[in-house]
Amino acid sequence: MTSAPIELQAARSQPDRAAVAKAIAELETSFGDRVVTSQAVREHHANTISWIPNQPPDAVVFPQETADVQKVAHICAKYRIPIIPYGAGTSLEAHINAPAGGVSVDFRDMNKIVSVHVEDLDCVVEPGVTRKMLNENLRDQGLFFPIDPGADASLGGMAATRASGTNAVRYGTMKDNVIALKVVLANGEVMTTSRRARKSSAGYDLTRLIVGSEGTLGIITELTLKLHGLPEAIAGGVCPFPSVEAACNATILTIQSGIPVARIELLDELQVRACNTYSKLKLPEKPVLFIEFHASEAGVAEQSERFGEIATEFGGGPFEWTTKAEDRTKLWQARHDVYWAANALRPGAQALTTDVCVPISRLAECVTETQRDVNESKLIGPIVGHIGDGNFHVSLRLDMDNKREVEAAERFLERLTERALSMEGTCTGEHGVGQGKIKYLPIEHGTEAMAVMAAIKRAMDPQGIMNPGKIF
Repeated sequence: MTSAPIELQAARSQPDRAAVAKAIAELETSFGDRVVTSQAVREHHANTISWIPNQPPDAVVFPQETADVQKVAHICAKYRIPIIPYGAGTSLEAHINAPAGGVSVDFRDMNKIVSVHVEDLDCVVEPGVTRKMLNENLRDQGLFFPIDPGADASLGGMAATRASGTNAVRYGTMKDNVIALKVVLANGEVMTTSRRARKSSAGYDLTRLIVGSEGTLGIITELTLKLHGLPEAIAGGVCPFPSVEAACNATILTIQSGIPVARIELLDELQVRACNTYSKLKLPEKPVLFIEFHASEAGVAEQSERFGEIATEFGGGPFEWTTKAEDRTKLWQARHDVYWAANALRPGAQALTTDVCVPISRLAECVTETQRDVNESKLIGPIVGHIGDGNFHVSLRLDMDNKREVEAAERFLERLTERALSMEGTCTGEHGVGQGKIKYLPIEHGTEAMAVMAAIKRAMDPQGIMNPGKIF
């Protein structure tokens, strides 16, 4: 959820301006024209895609190797200047804002695929490598990296926010697919969290401590990732349903029946209408599931037929599926473009996309109540979801000059998060906390767990310079 759009919580007071000037001068001495202080570039490196205001850093640095990041950390620690990691800028909870100013570290130039170990099904990459870039490199080797959040996000950013996406129901999320990390700490030292072995019982799990920490504990400069073999055959298609409840119940039964679905995505009728217009589709304007199966040719055919039978039990269908790559590509591109398609529902409006996740047994209830709430609040908010693991998104389009509408959106978002938490769910399944969901962590985790998190933060970042104003 995103809290009030005007007043933001900052983790610390603004740093001394003289100290900022000295830090930037040292950075310019070390990095030359790889330090940028223009207003346009600084604003580009802060939040731009939600209603949370843009809070730009004082400077942007473009490192080219881990040693560069260490140098930035040393200078920022010397002057107590915040450090904000920046990947592709696709996060939705203002993770890249600089509420206390500071230095944005943009990993655009750290985009090397260091090594690929085909026999071990893993690879080592720099944080600026994007998921599409990696998969293009892997295709000729018969491998792929499955985490697909839709946007062509950087892998460093995906690890930092514990990203998920359309393939999570089969392949898991980033926390399941990161083997090891190289991390620059607040004092400029470098930590390697693990070895390449697939499992270990040696000490604390530092890898998963950093995954999802949103740059508040350290800066990722190298990732070792799990890879998967390209499936022999892929089948996918679309299945309409009479209601979101029926679509959710069909999903639940599919998962409970042990059908190894790779992707299963919900679009409600409003989102289908938007996609038809934006992506030039001709889907029936009713709730639909986009489904995909990965297996042998016989396997995907059997799985598709079994899903079609389940869909019929809930009044859905017909399930039209295909193994043609071009047809599936068009379908999933439309799914990835839902953000832009929803913009067309109300041109000029401000976008606000939020997510929650609940146990799959409560999914139909939660989505149905949420859709009813959107309608009763008189808001424009299509629903999409990676519902194979209980995660769904509401994408509001708001007139920010309409006070009544903004207040209605705030109340709706409060209810949405409270609804998910009351169902033993979470305030965010994959977007992360950033600035927008800070106030919900104590409710979700409790004071004891929050105290442990705060202790870890103080131990690893005693000056509070690592992406301040996020999570805490």
